[in-house]
Amino acid sequence: MSTPYPFTAIVGQDDLRLGLLLNAVSPAVGGVLVRGEKGTAKSTAVRALAALMPEVAVVAGCRFSCDPGAPDPACPDGPHEAGTGVSRPARTVELPVGASEDRLVGALDIERALSEGVKAFEPGLLADAHRGILYVDEVNLLHDHLVDLLLDAAAMGASYVEREGVSVRHAARFLLVGTMNPEEGELRPQLLDRFGLTVEVAASRETDLRVEVVRRRLAYDDDPAGFAARWADEEAALRERIVAARALLPRVVLGDGVLRQIAATCAAFEVDGMRADIVMARTATALAAWAGREEVVADDVRQAALLALPHRRRRNPFDAPGLDEDKLDDALRDAADDQGEGDDDPDPDGPGGGVPPQGGGPDDDGADSDGPDDGGTEPGPGDGSAGTPGREDTGSGDAPAPGGGAGEQQPVRAGEPFRTKMLSVPGLGEGAAGRRSRARTEHGRTTGSRRPEGALTKLHLAATVQAAAPHQRARGRSGRGLVVRRDDLRQATREGREGNLVLFVVDASGSMAARQRMSAVKGAVMSLLLDAYQRRDKVGLVTFRGKDAEVALPPTSSVDAAAARLESLPTGGRTPLATGLLKAHDVLRVERLRDPSRRALLVVVTDGRATGGVDPVALAARAGRLHASEGTASVVVDCESGFVRLGLAAQLARDLGGSAVTLDELRADSIAGLVKDITAAGRAA
Repeated sequence: MSTPYPFTAIVGQDDLRLGLLLNAVSPAVGGVLVRGEKGTAKSTAVRALAALMPEVAVVAGCRFSCDPGAPDPACPDGPHEAGTGVSRPARTVELPVGASEDRLVGALDIERALSEGVKAFEPGLLADAHRGILYVDEVNLLHDHLVDLLLDAAAMGASYVEREGVSVRHAARFLLVGTMNPEEGELRPQLLDRFGLTVEVAASRETDLRVEVVRRRLAYDDDPAGFAARWADEEAALRERIVAARALLPRVVLGDGVLRQIAATCAAFEVDGMRADIVMARTATALAAWAGREEVVADDVRQAALLALPHRRRRNPFDAPGLDEDKLDDALRDAADDQGEGDDDPDPDGPGGGVPPQGGGPDDDGADSDGPDDGGTEPGPGDGSAGTPGREDTGSGDAPAPGGGAGEQQPVRAGEPFRTKMLSVPGLGEGAAGRRSRARTEHGRTTGSRRPEGALTKLHLAATVQAAAPHQRARGRSGRGLVVRRDDLRQATREGREGNLVLFVVDASGSMAARQRMSAVKGAVMSLLLDAYQRRDKVGLVTFRGKDAEVALPPTSSVDAAAARLESLPTGGRTPLATGLLKAHDVLRVERLRDPSRRALLVVVTDGRATGGVDPVALAARAGRLHASEGTASVVVDCESGFVRLGLAAQLARDLGGSAVTLDELRADSIAGLVKDITAAGRAA
């Protein structure tokens, strides 16, 4: 086994280390979610924590790590008699992003269960992680149903596997740690709430700290065992402190006054439900034990709030994470005043140290990163030419706008988002689980049966009985029941919903540049982005204006990154519609090679006008027919306004083989028309 990087050798990252240690002291805190850019010691810290965990005593031979002092009476390997066991180090179990449900919760041998009545159960990762650490890297990329199973087990302390009337339960209590890079997409708010604590990590911008990170990492890579030996004393001291804090924890007193401060703080920040109050109470208690005190004080409550509340205030992907510390101090002060303790102003530098500067610890690749630049998109220069007759006067003339290219106008704010109508890809797909288009999935309503390919996961009981029934006489069936063999087993085929790639192609030219209209357009796209977030889609953004088109955001699961690009989008110049459609074609071609099973929905937001070059309207029509020939599902959001309308967006939709919808019709509560099905060439699918 390779020597882990010492936990005490990690540079900076005080919040990360504190969050992990508090969970090591009190697993009831509920785990920790670590958010941050790549190369910030997230994985290194989690793996290093395992070496600090005290050894656990287990029943010899038990696959479910039962405690010999109090064995689980429902253990599938039981019953066990209480007595002495064997000691082993606490495990760190890693859940891969591509893991199946069977790999996570375990698998039942359905064939033996039906034919022999035997509960043959192969434990999964939840059983392996019992009384240890379960680490999920890139937890935001896990399928939602796996995250639900994972968090349910963490909350209940047990895992249940039930299939076709066969049920197995086993204990599953573990320290849950998830890491994620927010640029790759957010977790849903209801899943965020299930993590006890959250910490934000970032690479330090201080030269001295970065130098120390590199120095230590290089020393570790040259001689892991020797480097670990130099930190052995610090590791031993920290391990002893964890053991002492665990022993002290049951004696820590959580007074009524402190409970009122916790409740007042959660109410002030308007967090949903009561889980935040409970987690804050447990965290404050763990902080007191960690500090060696038997009583929780106001400073513990403040630090607990900084760890337990930021992710619970996030209502949608466009909300900025974090906590207003001035508001936190006011809430604590008001709660103290209500108790006649108005002088107990919480100290920002109390236990846990508030929010220290973040140092850049080493990650698995030994590198630190400055992180991606999430700044605004660099606009392509407008050509500054006047619009064609009949175009609106939108300021897209020859005079350059201050600070921008010719014909460029300053970005306008998006209008208020709204609930949009359902847009979907026709046919039946087989992509990643989501909530947009129909697809064959592992979860959903049963639509038929087939012979299993590999391990049987979802038994179709009626089809299995029907397949076995004609052979009962030949198999010498007695009164014991139905004789079932492997050839009789049938896998249920199910239909659910998949997530798609929603590629937005947004017209940012002069004809769209009227401030009121562009605000409405951005509001509509923001609404569609929010819908894509809720339906588990990937999103991409292509914009076109002036002489060119650009990929403002390559396809990603991070809809808040797309929203940020949209907010900073400038407008002005001519309308190279064909160029925008061809750029979108290139993006989709590459994405089909990367993920052939994820179907695409092209959303073109434009008034349909095309200018610049020779015969721009014909070129746009040809680009649209190129998409139609490849079966790309599409919808055109018609942004044309005014009394005189040319209907160019509707013509573009016909060229694309899709449908057109106006901004008013896009609203889910609109009475301007019924939901329009997308009739792309993909209809044949």
